[in-house]
Amino acid sequence: MTPHTDSVEAQPVNLLGLSRQEMEHFFVELGEKKFRAPQVMKWIHQEGVTDFQQMSNLSKALRERLEKVAEVRAPDIAYEGVSRDGTRKWVVEAEGGSLIEMVLIPADNGRRTLCVSSQVGCSLDCSFCSTGKQGFARNLTAAEIIGQVWIATHSGATYEDGRKPVTNVVMMGMGEPLMNFRPVVSAMKLMLDDNAYGISKRRVTLSTSGLVPKIDQLGDEIDVSLAISLHAPNDELRNELVPLNRKYNIETLLDACRRYLDKCPDARMLTVEYTLMAGVNDQQHHATQLAERLRGIPCKINLIPFNPFPGSGYEKPSRNQVMRFQHWLFELGHKAPVRVTRGDDIDAACGQLVGRVKDKTRRQQRYIQTLSIDAS
Repeated sequence: MTPHTDSVEAQPVNLLGLSRQEMEHFFVELGEKKFRAPQVMKWIHQEGVTDFQQMSNLSKALRERLEKVAEVRAPDIAYEGVSRDGTRKWVVEAEGGSLIEMVLIPADNGRRTLCVSSQVGCSLDCSFCSTGKQGFARNLTAAEIIGQVWIATHSGATYEDGRKPVTNVVMMGMGEPLMNFRPVVSAMKLMLDDNAYGISKRRVTLSTSGLVPKIDQLGDEIDVSLAISLHAPNDELRNELVPLNRKYNIETLLDACRRYLDKCPDARMLTVEYTLMAGVNDQQHHATQLAERLRGIPCKINLIPFNPFPGSGYEKPSRNQVMRFQHWLFELGHKAPVRVTRGDDIDAACGQLVGRVKDKTRRQQRYIQTLSIDAS
């Protein structure tokens, strides 16, 4: 919600999560000119400054006023770890003590991709996802979402290649981004804004399990890259793996993806996330069905070997089976890179986001207890 002067006077406004339009409105209500918005945005997002007194191109009177009515507050860091492969993981504390995770994944080509969370937990309860076993606590605010980018950008890590600390962002962390639509879109607009992080729209990706109406709404507001968590080539199997499929089936989802790509002003490719589980969705007939489903859609298929977690009931396929599945898709005309597992020694790999996160709902604990009872 856009802040108003009366509410601003009563409680400090966290400027970290305000888009340029919201920041302009904030300063207009303070009796200032709109150009103050990009000035302050650059201090916050590009310079990492949170102390208004250090914002030297603002008047002394404005700096003193901002100290009374505003603040720049990122989530607190509860834990930071660096993997053997260079992957960095943070556990950060949001309002009310909820813990979320973010992961910065380096690549050999100099790309550094930040995986950002949008919710505390997740309500979709996909059967193969460890995060979903936590249950859902709440949505994150725009400040808590962009705060993850702020932390990674100003973490103090140094790189010799001259690139930005964060070159790519994927909304693939904890939660379903489209179930927290407005804060997620606001945060992504800051990622793209030249007065903030200036990341290319092709380098910001939103991943969804398939909230079809929100995909259509997203295409009306922003044109970042789109990824879908598919994981199955037919509705019968996907109903088991991704319960949301019972409401929006595969064809309905793919039709929404086609509409989204058509709205993009340039040629764009859909990313299809496909987690391979041994004996579940990794056979040749699955590859054939998947290729047929995606016929005519410009896309690449990210193959993700399953990362086991206690009580999941699924197993990781062998490396040979993963390679066979990739080969089958290649023969059918599809690009299908295999995602390399990164940061598994610090619980940062895909599917391991539960890690040491505090389980507010105790849902995961009850889930494991239930499995133990059933087994006995």
